[in-house]
Amino acid sequence: MLFENKANTIRAILIERHETLAVAESVTAGYVQAILSAADEALFFFQGGITAYNLGQKARHLQIDPIEALKTNCVSAKIALQMSLGVQKMFMSDYGIAITGYAAPVPEKGIHELFAWVAATHRSEVLAIEKISSTADNPPAIQIDYAEQVLRLFESCISGQKS
Repeated sequence: MLFENKANTIRAILIERHETLAVAESVTAGYVQAILSAADEALFFFQGGITAYNLGQKARHLQIDPIEALKTNCVSAKIALQMSLGVQKMFMSDYGIAITGYAAPVPEKGIHELFAWVAATHRSEVLAIEKISSTADNPPAIQIDYAEQVLRLFESCISGQKS
């Protein structure tokens, strides 16, 4: 399975470097955490994660900027970055990754385009901030597609990075 391959590649790199990872999720609702926790020897590289769906919880646990969150419905590059930094600090991990976005339209807020923002950080340094989208046709499939893209992005960040 593709997820297992990505998670085990990430595992191998992080264990070799004696580094750890934590995850903050919103739109993917824990899929990234589930995939990473199922990797071989997850205990040695995966510190844990948080699924924070609303502004209040993101501000309380991940220290996001509530004014930016209100302006953007918690979906922006800045919020993804703050979530990544927040989860890295919360779990005292070397790396943080975060995703926030939409897996279904929110017509009452004028949201018709489905997209998400992903951020990856290493010891508080920004590795990547990327806007992603999906061609999947239903919310669970979109969430899974986003989770796969998060893992792919993170793997590419750490594969080319010097320890």
